[in-house]
Amino acid sequence: MQEEHRDLTRTTLGVLFIGALTLASFWILQPFIPAFIWSVMIVVSTWPLLQRVQHRFGGRRGPAVAVMTVAMLLIFVVPLLTAITVIADHADDVAAWIGGLATRPVPQPPPWVAGLPLVGERAAAAWAELAASGMPEVVARVEPYTRDVTRWLVAEAGTVGLVLVQCILIVILSAVLYSGGEAWGTWMTAFGRRLAEKRGEDAVVLAGQAIRGVALGVVVTALIQSALGGVGLAIAGVPFPGLLTAIMLVLCIAQIGPILILLAGTAWLFAQGEHGWGVFMLAWSLTVGIMDNFLRPVLIRRGADLPLLLIFAGVIGGLLSFGLIGLFVGPVVLAVTYTLVDAWVFRRPAESTH
Repeated sequence: MQEEHRDLTRTTLGVLFIGALTLASFWILQPFIPAFIWSVMIVVSTWPLLQRVQHRFGGRRGPAVAVMTVAMLLIFVVPLLTAITVIADHADDVAAWIGGLATRPVPQPPPWVAGLPLVGERAAAAWAELAASGMPEVVARVEPYTRDVTRWLVAEAGTVGLVLVQCILIVILSAVLYSGGEAWGTWMTAFGRRLAEKRGEDAVVLAGQAIRGVALGVVVTALIQSALGGVGLAIAGVPFPGLLTAIMLVLCIAQIGPILILLAGTAWLFAQGEHGWGVFMLAWSLTVGIMDNFLRPVLIRRGADLPLLLIFAGVIGGLLSFGLIGLFVGPVVLAVTYTLVDAWVFRRPAESTH
């Protein structure tokens, strides 16, 4: 009895010691965890591309890692600096443009607006009411929100340097993971096998496929939609197409889509009397806005054969719960959970005896 009491004490102290070490390790590594998670997501998503680049260099890993690192610098750090510079350079122009809206008249709606099916009469009435009240009332309604946004931008300006440091850290960690990716993959597979044998190993593989599927489906779709939307804005002559494209990219990644910005640009063209360009922009907005409905499922399926509803719920829920990192963490968690539960539910009796 005394021997069992000693073993219980030793086991309890051992578990407490291991738990304390784990918590202390997370506490020490806490500043690096977000950057490390982003690095893992990027490396897993772009690993096939690294292999192709390595093949081009005759199987040498070093030059391939250098190419991927430079590409990440151009994709992450340079656009961030460019966006900051563009916003800073055009801050006065945006403020002056918004301030000048109060003096601009709103034209009456063209006759074809009332003829639109379902919403034509209401749209024409709302447009006529806006034209009668003029821009000052619209500016007065929008001004409180503009002040709030300006206040938020000023408050967030102090974190720009921290974001830049995080981007550089992500690039460095990604280069390290690129260099020893096979070893990291072997360790994770062994860890999953240790936890749940073959099912744990399959869960690790599934997590990688889910990350790749989300990267293809969410990020690539967002890049394509925002780029096409920016081209349409630039062709139609809408002001600040670069800034609006950056905003559309954020909205697309957040699963809101580019339609709000594109319709705002369409409304601005009609308000300026550019009806021809307005019709073009309306058609372009609808085309770009519905593109994700068929493009995203195709791209996600290329990465992981999972229910689209599961991926969508993971993206939205992860974004709301964990921020931008949740775009990848949410679908991975749901995908692994779904696969493990599905395998347990449909496990054959013969399998349960092994």
